[in-house]
Amino acid sequence: MSVKKSSKCIDLDTEEHIYHLKVKSDDVFDEWVSKLRHHRMYRQNEIAMFPHEVNHFFSGPSVTDSAPGVLDSLSSRKRSSISKQNSFQTGGNLSFSCGEIRVPLWLQSSEDMEQCSKDLAHCHSYLVEMSQLLQSMDVLHRTYSAPAINAIQVPKPFGGPQRLHSSNPNLSTLDFGEEKNNSDGSETSSEFSKMQEDLCHIAHKVYFTLRSAFNTISTEREKLKQLLEQDVASPSTQVIGLKRALSSALAQNTDLKGRLRRIHAESLLLEPPAADSLAEENSTDDNRPLVHQLSNESRLSITDSLSEFFDAQEVLLSPSSSENEGSEDDSYVSDISDNLSLDNLSNDLDNERQTLGSVPESGGEAKCRRRTCLPAPCPSSSSVSLWNILRNNIGKDLSKVAMPVELNEPLNTLQRLCEELEYSELLDKAARIPSALERMVYVAAFAVSAYASSYYRAGSKPFNPVLGETYECIREDKGFRYFSEQVSHHPPISACHAESENFVFWQDVRWKNKFWGKSMEIVPIGTTHVTLPAFGDHFEWNKVTSCIHNILSGQRWIEHYGEIVIKNLNDDSCHCKVNFIKAKYWSTNSREIEGTVFDKSGKAVHRLFGKWHESIYYGGPSSSTCVWRANPMPKDYEQYYGFTQFALELNEIDSSLKTLLPPTDTRFRPDQRFLEEGNVEEAEVQKQRVEQLQRDRRRVLEENNVEHQPRFFRKSADDSWVSNGTYLELRKDLGFSKLDHPVLW
Repeated sequence: MSVKKSSKCIDLDTEEHIYHLKVKSDDVFDEWVSKLRHHRMYRQNEIAMFPHEVNHFFSGPSVTDSAPGVLDSLSSRKRSSISKQNSFQTGGNLSFSCGEIRVPLWLQSSEDMEQCSKDLAHCHSYLVEMSQLLQSMDVLHRTYSAPAINAIQVPKPFGGPQRLHSSNPNLSTLDFGEEKNNSDGSETSSEFSKMQEDLCHIAHKVYFTLRSAFNTISTEREKLKQLLEQDVASPSTQVIGLKRALSSALAQNTDLKGRLRRIHAESLLLEPPAADSLAEENSTDDNRPLVHQLSNESRLSITDSLSEFFDAQEVLLSPSSSENEGSEDDSYVSDISDNLSLDNLSNDLDNERQTLGSVPESGGEAKCRRRTCLPAPCPSSSSVSLWNILRNNIGKDLSKVAMPVELNEPLNTLQRLCEELEYSELLDKAARIPSALERMVYVAAFAVSAYASSYYRAGSKPFNPVLGETYECIREDKGFRYFSEQVSHHPPISACHAESENFVFWQDVRWKNKFWGKSMEIVPIGTTHVTLPAFGDHFEWNKVTSCIHNILSGQRWIEHYGEIVIKNLNDDSCHCKVNFIKAKYWSTNSREIEGTVFDKSGKAVHRLFGKWHESIYYGGPSSSTCVWRANPMPKDYEQYYGFTQFALELNEIDSSLKTLLPPTDTRFRPDQRFLEEGNVEEAEVQKQRVEQLQRDRRRVLEENNVEHQPRFFRKSADDSWVSNGTYLELRKDLGFSKLDHPVLW
């Protein structure tokens, strides 16, 4: 919970949801804060005292005053617990066994606890009886204490010894009264003594009964302690079996992923002239069985590999398949898998080969093989205390907060924007579809695919570009040329532009990162644009909110939620809405998307569904088509920041490329390069130096009343940033060396 008194705002981060309260009145605000603090203190004390219990047994009156009610409550709670334990079973009618069954059996043998309950009830009745005896003794003492004292008083002695005789009548009267009073006093004394004996007797009963109850509870406590120790010391047979099955499944999955990577690598490395010979070889060997070989001997054909591993591509490439999630839509997903045609997948592969074969050569650049891993694995960030850094910045924009370099990944925001073009073939395919409604389907799939790489990247953040920093990515194999620039520092705005024969892509984005205590929200501000010149289409859409959970402890994970609305500014015949479903605590439909393409009248024409990190389909349950599927992750991706193969290549540089890049390109940034090479200490030193240089440049500009002017982008009439058309022209003529560039690092 974070409180801002100046703006009267209260932010609550419950891990599952983030609530923002805005109160208008100061009195109401103070009352809200007071109540929330009381509730939080109560919950903290409750959790500290009863870490395994939600409710408290003794939250009402004292035990002595309400023992029967408390005991009934205990008994009813126990019976409820037993019934729940007996009825609870895991998915697939798999019941508990071994150590997990011993606790319910121990609870069912409740004779000792019932005896303890009876003892406590007897104690209660004894205490009531003792209370009545004490009241009776008090009444008796008040009633007879005064006469009894007078009766035992001795009269004053006379001057000498007196002799009693009949001439003194008072003496005889006095003797009679004393005798009577002495008789009453002895009777009262005997009754009082009897009550004292009864009280002591009952007190002994209470003592022995309480001791018996205490011994019973101690015995039961020891039984429970032994059971728990046995369960911890010796895991159940079921758990051991599940662990073995999991290990076997992981090993099999790793093996299949390796085979799929080999198939994928061979399909991408095929040279265009070899396509005809490969087709002839496949035509003669269609019926030849696939022979499993080692990776250095593998000569799999595309036809054989697809026929054998087609099902594996449907299921095993998914980090969390529908089988493991236990979703109620399992049959629905299996229908989709059964109806996916091999022809669609083959056509996509053929298109990819055609793209590889028809890449225009520019500037005489030779086609080179790209790297498959980073120079060094990611360092450990366990020594960094995030709480010490973030505790004073709850609810604030973290873009202005300095972070240690261990929390970064060796890419920056300009390169992250380029990652959105990893699946640019979707736009290439959309540019060849005559139907406007189907083009919208592929544009929507492209918009969703931009989030796929973030699934594995919740553990680190990209570098913040400095003002004037640039980045380019010329991918002749994919047919696009991309460049970007940091056009503003406060607020931080990144602009990018990409173009190919089939599409033009541009956007400017401002990121707002807010930390709420357990989670961090990433709110993008900006619009993405894509034009398809072949049809005159101009699509634009917004971005959704991202949230990284378990910032301070546990396994970090990311989710996206919100709605993307895609419009065609030059054609109002259709539009699309894609909803990123927010994860719920007990729901299995996490990371799912649902989209609909509407025609001009608002009628739903196409339905899209799937998961933003796996695949997207469109159509109905009986006949669905896979529009997009995420590429397999490279080997040991967990050790390399969770980078995809496309991300691994973004910061790569060779000698031939150095002469073509401007000195402001991200690839020359020293702190990012040192982190990529595993030199964390030098990366931190260079990061602080680069940031100080930026502050110095800004101070000089302010002192001279000069505003920074971006070099390759300009501001349009709607305040968005678009390319001024100079970057690619300068690159073509090697004109970057003729420009005066600021010293960024």
